[in-house]
Amino acid sequence: MKEQVQSSDVAMLKKLIVVGFVAAVAISFSSVTIAGQAGTAKPQTAQTQTQSRERFDFLVRSDFFAGFAGDQAALERGMKVCEETLAQKPNHAEALVWHGGGLVFIAGQAFQRADFRKGAELWDRGLKEMDHAVELEPNNVGVLIPRGATLLQASRFIPDKATQRLLLEKGVGDYETVLELQKAYFNKLSSHSRGELLFGLAEGSVRLGSTDKARAYFHRIVNECKGSIREKQANAWLEKGVQPSTDAMSCSGCHTK
Repeated sequence: MKEQVQSSDVAMLKKLIVVGFVAAVAISFSSVTIAGQAGTAKPQTAQTQTQSRERFDFLVRSDFFAGFAGDQAALERGMKVCEETLAQKPNHAEALVWHGGGLVFIAGQAFQRADFRKGAELWDRGLKEMDHAVELEPNNVGVLIPRGATLLQASRFIPDKATQRLLLEKGVGDYETVLELQKAYFNKLSSHSRGELLFGLAEGSVRLGSTDKARAYFHRIVNECKGSIREKQANAWLEKGVQPSTDAMSCSGCHTK
């Protein structure tokens, strides 16, 4: 019975993590693209880092998205590109965060097969790789957002409260760093991108018990993200104190160059 409950919980965890990871990468795509068009005299660090080399996500994202949707061969191709890149450049932060996300996904598959030892090993490796990616490039939006969203989602299903809070605090911290990095061009991002980032901060703050912070972020969504899918949820919390829904995490239409 215990293993059946664990398997069910992990299956849900895997689903939420995958959605969060895909949504995160979609946000980073649009954020970086628009930032590159902002035309500021002194580019921001996050922008400079991303533009300093070929966009790695262009090489792997289609395969990863297909893999997350169930195409095992595509996932293996994406992981192979990451592994080949890391063999030549072990500190390639974007390859690390993609590969780490892939390992987290594969860990979920192992848990579903009741291979708990393998699942735990892959889970730990995936988290460590994403952590290392952020250590390498702590101001890279394309690295921070994927890890942040993954942790925000994963923390929902961690039974140990201390570990849950640790992951949640780290995820919110990643989003706070991104917001600061994007300050100079935040108003040039799409309403969707702004809404997703601010909503992650607001909802994460609610779960941490930081209601004043949450209220400020929800007000920003209402004022700065008109027409986004998050505006209605923000209004609901501000008017009734209703815990915001997190179902609408898919980023249809964002997966473009």
